[in-house]
Amino acid sequence: MADAVALEPTPGGWRGRFKAMASPCEVLLEGVDEARAHRLVVLAEAEARRIESKYSRYRDDSVIAAIHATRGRRISIDDETAQLLDYADVCHRMSDGLFDITSGVLRAAWRFDGSDRLPAQEQVAELLHHVGWRHVSWQRPWLRLPAGMELDLGGLGKEYAVDRVLALLSAEGGAAVLVNFGGDLAVSGPRADGSAWQVGVERPDGADAALLLDLSVGALATSGDARRYLLKDGVRFGHILDPRDGWPVRRAPRSVTVAAGRCSEAGTLATLAMLQGERAEAWLADQGVPHWILR
Repeated sequence: MADAVALEPTPGGWRGRFKAMASPCEVLLEGVDEARAHRLVVLAEAEARRIESKYSRYRDDSVIAAIHATRGRRISIDDETAQLLDYADVCHRMSDGLFDITSGVLRAAWRFDGSDRLPAQEQVAELLHHVGWRHVSWQRPWLRLPAGMELDLGGLGKEYAVDRVLALLSAEGGAAVLVNFGGDLAVSGPRADGSAWQVGVERPDGADAALLLDLSVGALATSGDARRYLLKDGVRFGHILDPRDGWPVRRAPRSVTVAAGRCSEAGTLATLAMLQGERAEAWLADQGVPHWILR
């Protein structure tokens, strides 16, 4: 969809913009001319849309829809999807079950639209019967998802897309690249002049940048409740749910940003930190990764 790509000059090169995965996406390119920059951005958009289409829970023709349609039968999974399921399994084990890609079914009860409408406890409790990665049979390449359960790769997909797009553009050679999908980003290395990319982390209220960070290698990802939350009697309920009780994690920070080698890794660590609630900062310190917490 080349017509969906907007390309504009920047002081050091080019910025391509498009929208995918319900997020504003941008690719910054330096060291290439306009024609090559446009081709690379079109390539980036095509890959982002491929991943979105393949793993969207809203499409009838996605891999996720095909898995849900098995209704408890065993199905063979392609290599790319198997890689994501293996990663989700590792995250589930390292978080003692807090990271659970079957918990997306809880969205039937929760609408994080900024209102004060909380679901009934009974509705959440009923949905919890369909949550639990431990109930899923997964031995690559064979998957059996119990009837009534769902998989949701939304907690992995955007960061995975950033990594895939960066790898794709880097393989083309010749450009300094920054890929930013909705604030989750990765760079190919320094800018064309050898300096670091300067990136901003927005405040939890969405106003301006709370942090300006220099990034010459690796990736950054942020998890927080700036856009998806409920507010009831002065209490803010963020969109990250505890799969043990089906309710938003209590006393979590407003925002967690993590730096890591890959965007997938940074995003996972940020989400896992949020799932720790008030222990987020101590947990990240134990992991030994650069991080920034806003409350």
